[in-house]
Amino acid sequence: MPVETREDPFEDRLGDALRRAGGSFETDRAALAAGGAARGHRALRRRRAAVLTGGVAGVALLGVGGALLVPAGSGDDGQRSVAARQATPSPGREPAAVSGADLLRTLKGLLPEGGVSGEHARGTDEGLTPYAHVVYDDGEGGAAVEVSLGRTEEAAACPDRVFTPYDSCEEEKLDDGSALVLFRGYEYADRREDTKRWYAELVTPQGQQVTVTEWNAEEEKGAPVSREEPPLTTAQLAEIAAAPEWREAVDAVPGPGASAPAGTGSEAPSAAEGTGVRKTLAGLMPRGVKVVADGGQAPEYAYVVVDDGKGESFVQVNVQPDITETLPPNTRSVADQLFGSGAETLPDGTKLTTQQGPGDDKGLGLVMWTVDTMRTDGLRVVVSAFNSGSQVTGPTRDTPALGMDDLRRIATSKEWDRLR
Repeated sequence: MPVETREDPFEDRLGDALRRAGGSFETDRAALAAGGAARGHRALRRRRAAVLTGGVAGVALLGVGGALLVPAGSGDDGQRSVAARQATPSPGREPAAVSGADLLRTLKGLLPEGGVSGEHARGTDEGLTPYAHVVYDDGEGGAAVEVSLGRTEEAAACPDRVFTPYDSCEEEKLDDGSALVLFRGYEYADRREDTKRWYAELVTPQGQQVTVTEWNAEEEKGAPVSREEPPLTTAQLAEIAAAPEWREAVDAVPGPGASAPAGTGSEAPSAAEGTGVRKTLAGLMPRGVKVVADGGQAPEYAYVVVDDGKGESFVQVNVQPDITETLPPNTRSVADQLFGSGAETLPDGTKLTTQQGPGDDKGLGLVMWTVDTMRTDGLRVVVSAFNSGSQVTGPTRDTPALGMDDLRRIATSKEWDRLR
């Protein structure tokens, strides 16, 4: 099935999962993350509220068992950063639609000599992400190969290793200003299957995005491994991604309407974005723990990895200013929906709940401790700590490095109010 473009935070993987479960079903990319208008901050808060609604079991963008759904890219791994680019179609007259058959023909023409089967595709005028998918066999075992197309405002970057372990990832800037990412990793971050996933992602200065992905199996998920490694080198993937036919096809994708839906347009960025959340979280760590790594992949999300001498511990925070605006009128209050009757109410009116339980659903043995708070003005701060240095590796200690009192102090700190 098609590999989604890097438009996350967690919408890409959510869309993939929904498509695999429902065949042709796909999330509304425009509402979730499709280029430009859908990245309005109010829409982002609405999406988060939808995920978070239902009590502390869903805090901090947590999925089943506490797995954090975060964007696949935008980490800081010591690689060269690539500036974000404006997602605008190439100038010129309106290009003709490109059919799925045409996309398949282009992909097959760019592959080395070998057998091709399992073809399916979607054209640029079908309303969803255009892609072309084949099973390619060079004589050493069939392997799924796929091209997906789109537009993006995102910077092209290697994913954060804390969330997406990989064997290698390189970032390059091409002569024409395009950003190229060459990734060699795995379909599952926790390596529960041996399926490898390699890709080349190309983002042009105009925001045209081409992602060429291959696996060492005939399907991306659920199929046995057919060979030790995918058939194409990353250099070959890059060559396919650079073919001009893909950029022409991206230009043929209908752009967003002239008027964006109410509440989803651009807004002034919240002060709670960028490095502010990360620096605040790091500054609130208790004495005796050392911050050994930090990062952040969504505007109001950050993490630190700390070590108190007894093993690394992953600590994350999600700061959501004024989430009271995320629900329609005439509904129960946000506090009632999120916290319920069992929540503690602090003297200043802040609602607070806690949770201690499993931190994963993969049998890794992770423990997650959480404090979830919401101020009277709608500011929500959720802090969680794990007994591991990441959410995709096994425990490094019996319990998190921060106790519940530490998490409570961090979540209720007045420092978060100063970010607004």
